[in-house]
Amino acid sequence: MIRYKKKIFDILQIGQNHTKLDKFVDVFLAATIFVNLFVTLFSTFEEAKPYKTPLYVVEFITIMIFAVEYLLRVWTAEYLYPKMTPTQAKLKFMQSFFGIIDLLTIVIFFLPMFFSAGTAAFRMLRVVRLFHLFKANQYYDSFSVITEVLREKRDQIISSVFLILVMMTASSLTMYSLEHEAQPEVFQNAFSGIWWSVSTLLTVGYGDIYPVTTLGKVMAIIISFLGVGMVAIPTGIISAGFVEHYTRMKNAANYMDEKSVRFVAIQVTEKHPFKDMLVRDIRLPMGLIMTVILRNDEALLPKGDVHVMEGDKVVIAAEAYKEDAEIELKEIEIKKNHPWVGQRIRSLNISRQTLIVYIKRRNKVIIPNGDTIIRANDIMVVYTKHDLEELMSDFQMEL
Repeated sequence: MIRYKKKIFDILQIGQNHTKLDKFVDVFLAATIFVNLFVTLFSTFEEAKPYKTPLYVVEFITIMIFAVEYLLRVWTAEYLYPKMTPTQAKLKFMQSFFGIIDLLTIVIFFLPMFFSAGTAAFRMLRVVRLFHLFKANQYYDSFSVITEVLREKRDQIISSVFLILVMMTASSLTMYSLEHEAQPEVFQNAFSGIWWSVSTLLTVGYGDIYPVTTLGKVMAIIISFLGVGMVAIPTGIISAGFVEHYTRMKNAANYMDEKSVRFVAIQVTEKHPFKDMLVRDIRLPMGLIMTVILRNDEALLPKGDVHVMEGDKVVIAAEAYKEDAEIELKEIEIKKNHPWVGQRIRSLNISRQTLIVYIKRRNKVIIPNGDTIIRANDIMVVYTKHDLEELMSDFQMEL
């Protein structure tokens, strides 16, 4: 059960596209969110009345999908917060932003069934479903750029917004002073000019409140020009942030040194020492790191609590050897009629130019010595400066 519970958690985690099932679940949940929002919006049209029943069925199905997802996320919350107890992790998720949004989305759908008197209020609460768009936002890395830019430029944006608020307040007080006597029913107090200042500074005005005095019109023109410049400040800050972010990503390669990494795949057999061990208990030599565990069609991250099982393929990475002389290992598969079949390694007399590192024979790895006999279907991993054709010609001359 623990194994399946962890697998369900990995599948529900957004962006963990290790298998086709993970990708399908991500796309399916994103599509469900958009379908639910489409039904909510389309049901407000008069043309949707003939389709009231089908729309309700579709909405009910999407809500049930949300409910199942919510319950599974609560059930697997201990893997989301591994440092907490299972109960604390579940409560932590239920109190999180998306946990609350998921719960409200489900509850609001069923509330009219029990409290028919508050149907209008419950419909108004449907706006909570729009927050699901933030959840869909997690399915695409490009959307995260928006959050990153806003976070980087938050101080400048706050400063510019503060200037806009000061300008709104100042323009409201100015227009009140100039227009109150001419239009006491419109500019009743200083705060009544806020609506005019907002519509003038941020748009071109709505025409419901406007100055009628000559001086008031002159000030309105000046304030309108100032408003264009003030509103352009946060827009420019955000635009510059996007340019800086993408330029930084584009030029990142200029500030990195690329090094090759070698990978070795180890098949865990019945008697392999890695079998049934936790990843945290496996001690690898210095410079080696376990990168991934391949289990059937699934790729697992080698976290400390993952059990290595029989049949797994453990992929280990190591920093490439780097010296003045390049060293390249080659694999030589010995076919049935190869002249080396049946020969002892010492009889090949190629040790001066070639080093046989190890031999892969079926599921075994053999560290060779001079008496090791080469067999058909062996795979020899060798270090040599010669090409294979040169190796064979040397061997033929020795024969």
